[in-house]
Amino acid sequence: MSVSRLVFLIGVALAVVLPVRQWVVEPIYIASASMEPKLPVGGHVFMDKATLRFRAPRRGEIIVFRSPVGGEHELVKRVIAVPGDAVEIREKKVYLNGSALTEFYAQHTRGEERLQGDSLGPITVPEGSLFVLGDNRDESKDSSVWVDPATGEPVRFLPLKNVRGLVRGFY
Repeated sequence: MSVSRLVFLIGVALAVVLPVRQWVVEPIYIASASMEPKLPVGGHVFMDKATLRFRAPRRGEIIVFRSPVGGEHELVKRVIAVPGDAVEIREKKVYLNGSALTEFYAQHTRGEERLQGDSLGPITVPEGSLFVLGDNRDESKDSSVWVDPATGEPVRFLPLKNVRGLVRGFY
């Protein structure tokens, strides 16, 4: 194979891969235990960047987003409540609009301990925001425990503008 042909093939590959990664799908590495057991530490998933251009995230979906409390890293959490929903946590049990959620995906690794975020609300999710929790509730930094580093005030909601995409499939 000639050098010019190799350069051409690499150029074509980059012309296809880079736009796909920029606007359609991106690989994500799971670096924390906050979403276990569904998304184990060290796992790899695809972030769908296209779907949320056409609609807002829905309850139960797993999303990728920029942290609302600073830091350059992105987080992966489950959407629990959307704008207008009332959410409450009573002794580790989540209630949505007054009804207890059935959360087959949630786990508590320190169920006997009382932790920050184990009881909260009720609070109503404002427009343009989401309430998100990690599936591994006792090991997750999320809407139940976020604090603004500048003011020390609780940050209960994720701005929709921070959402980058949906988690889709493992690889």
